[in-house]
Parts: sequence; structure tokens; C-alpha cells
Amino acid sequence: MRKAEINRKTKETDIKVILNLDGGGRGEISTGCGFLDHMLTLFAKHGGFDLSVVCRGDTYVDYHHTVEDIGIVLGDAFKQALGEMRGITRYASTVLPMDDALIMTAADISGRTYLSCGLEIPAQKVGDFDTELVEEFFLGFVRHAAITLHIRQLAGANSHHIIEGAFKSAARTLSAAVKIDPDRKDEIPSTKGVL
Repeated sequence: MRKAEINRKTKETDIKVILNLDGGGRGEISTGCGFLDHMLTLFAKHGGFDLSVVCRGDTYVDYHHTVEDIGIVLGDAFKQALGEMRGITRYASTVLPMDDALIMTAADISGRTYLSCGLEIPAQKVGDFDTELVEEFFLGFVRHAAITLHIRQLAGANSHHIIEGAFKSAARTLSAAVKIDPDRKDEIPSTKGVL
């Protein structure tokens, strides 16, 4: 069972994440930030993950702690759900169009943490969401999931489309990378024998 439940409470946020990597794309999201709720709902749908996120955060200040900490807890959940990573495909990439935006993502479920985020988001805000927080979310996620993730914007000028494309593309890529390879279901995909 590739599932995880993580609870994390700080002075700034109180978060509970339940993740099933082999779910049906169901998202039950309540973060206090409508735009982030939408991004995580489509992340679950397009990744085929069952994802529940409940967060109470200091959103009266801004969304920074909420967004970063949810990335951290979701990363912890991915790492826990993957266990020793036996049988996973490990590598994957996606090129995804979202209207005018074209986003490429590539992932290595490697045990090594690296994010390359090449998004050029023209607006500082989408609604009341600070667009600089997109990178903060993914940075928290990769650091705690212990994966390598590259996100590249190949085209696009609409900030909403760029961000939505990044979340959808990352979800599709991660879904493919964590998928069990039926030809190698009993192997850890590394010459070291561990990831």
C-alpha cells in the first residue's frame, strides 16, 4: 500500500496530508487559500493521486507559510508512501500545453534533492496569491520528497496558465515516475541497490 498520512504543527501552520499514490485522482483540499486549493485539486486529478490536505495557517499575515509548509508536508508524504521505492519507473517527463502556456517537467525519484524552476510568471499576483510562492511550494516539496524536479516554461504569457500548467505537468510527471514498472516490480531502480 503506497499511502501516507503526515501531520505537522508549527506556530505558523497546522497541516494534515493523506496521500495515496495509487488512487483515482480524488482531491479534498482546504488550505485557506482558494488558488492553492485549485492547484492541489488539479494536482491530485492529473496525477491520479488521492490527496487530502487540511491546513490552518497564519493566512492573515500572507500565504507564504501555508504554501511552503504544505509543499514540505506533501513531500514528506510522497517519501513515506514510496518507501524503499522498489519497482518504480523512477524517471519521467511531460510536455503539457495549457492554452498559451507550454510547460515541460522532468523528474528523477533519486533520493537526491534538486529543483530547477524556470518559470517566468509576469504577474506578481493571481487573485490574492503571490506568484513567487509557486517556486517556494515546489522547493519545499522536492527537499522533503528527496527528488530531482525540473520545471521549464517553453511558452506563455498568462500567469494563471503558466502556474496551472506547472502543477498539472508536475503531477503527470510524478505519476509516471512513481508508477510501478511491471518488468522490474521487485527491483530498486539503482545500481547501488538503494535510493
